[in-house]
Amino acid sequence: MLSRSKAKRKAHMEKTRTLLTEKIRESLVSVLPIIIIVTLLCLFLVPMQPTLLLTFLIGALMIVVGMGLFSLGAERSMTIIGNKIGTALTKTNKLPVILLVAFALGVAVTVAEPDLQVLADTVPNIDKSVLLAAVGIGVGFFMAVCVVRILYGINLRWVLLGCYIAVFALATFTDREFLCIAFDSGGVTTGPMTVPFILALGVGISHVRSDRKAEADSFGLVALCSIGPILSVLLLGFFSSGSGE
Repeated sequence: MLSRSKAKRKAHMEKTRTLLTEKIRESLVSVLPIIIIVTLLCLFLVPMQPTLLLTFLIGALMIVVGMGLFSLGAERSMTIIGNKIGTALTKTNKLPVILLVAFALGVAVTVAEPDLQVLADTVPNIDKSVLLAAVGIGVGFFMAVCVVRILYGINLRWVLLGCYIAVFALATFTDREFLCIAFDSGGVTTGPMTVPFILALGVGISHVRSDRKAEADSFGLVALCSIGPILSVLLLGFFSSGSGE
């Protein structure tokens, strides 16, 4: 029994090591073109101090390893957790509970997104906590909208059309300072923290439906959720003076 347990542990460690190697390789392939371009520029066109170039290369190496570890963690935890939560929620058959949990999860995952933290620190004319709250609420609200769309099989095309009509209508009248920030905020839903969880949650929720279109309806969540931050920041422009420096 003990030897069997050791064999299982060894097999698990070997599988994790293989997955980590694969994720680091994927990260390296993604980052390598930038490393090559910057290195060539520093060596031939824009000469830099050797210490500065060395610092860049060390930082690039840390990014490759960090992205690999992050991707592995997201795949082995966030994706599985999101799928199980989505499946468990639909089994309750209580729509208010499902919508409330979807909203709360959307807010929590978005606020934890590194991309949003960087954006909030960069924006000069909006208080960081206000921007975090606005974007989080926007994503959370549209997570609930996505759940309703999946459960009732609403056509994604019409939902997107109506939402973008609202987006461009608000963009016509909102403060110009908030316009660029609003559309940049939509990009946070494509971050490495948010995407795996949103997709897995959608797949889990779609399991409640047995028709042939259920699997297809589990997609489109990222597209819909990216509208939430845009709308929420545009609306923020109507109620904020933009003085949060």
